[in-house]
Amino acid sequence: MDITWHGHSCFTIKGKDATILTDPFEGLGVKLPKLKADIVSMSGEGEMVELEGTPKVLDWPGEFEIANVSIEAFSPNGEPFNIFIFAIDGVKICHLSYLSHELSDETLDRIGEVDILMVPVGGSEVLDGKTAQKVVEAIEPRVVIPMLYAATETKLKIKGAEEFLKAMGKTEKEPVEKFSISGRSSLPAENMEFVLLAPKL
Repeated sequence: MDITWHGHSCFTIKGKDATILTDPFEGLGVKLPKLKADIVSMSGEGEMVELEGTPKVLDWPGEFEIANVSIEAFSPNGEPFNIFIFAIDGVKICHLSYLSHELSDETLDRIGEVDILMVPVGGSEVLDGKTAQKVVEAIEPRVVIPMLYAATETKLKIKGAEEFLKAMGKTEKEPVEKFSISGRSSLPAENMEFVLLAPKL
């Protein structure tokens, strides 16, 4: 499985049988490349960029099974966005969308155990670094991938990832182009891994 980031909350998750694209929103201040996927998740309202092919677009809550990928989407406490949970290639990925506050016990129970967590950290309209740290520690994923921070041109009032990395006790690290794993067994068993991705535009 390969995970690449296109800035904001937009990721390509390429698995064995399917490719997922999250939040390819138009008009956030960054020009996305030509993207192609089998499944597209849209966590909130907004225009979607033009995509190649005819992917299955999911922009409402529910449980879905598409191309050997299990997907759950739900709105925490009636928020105007959906958290998405993907089970792909035996790996559970949670995309926290535009979350801006700590999660309730009910929502944490619903999310359950997570292998890879995509968490907003840029502050203002989404979680700031210190609150993101509390959310990460409550979920305890095996891998953390920060998102929704200022790494590209943006019209959102978001800052960089420095506060989050500092809160988690991590030094500034060099971003990588993609995060690749051969399967769930290749994820860290003990220590939580932090992956800073460079935006692929």
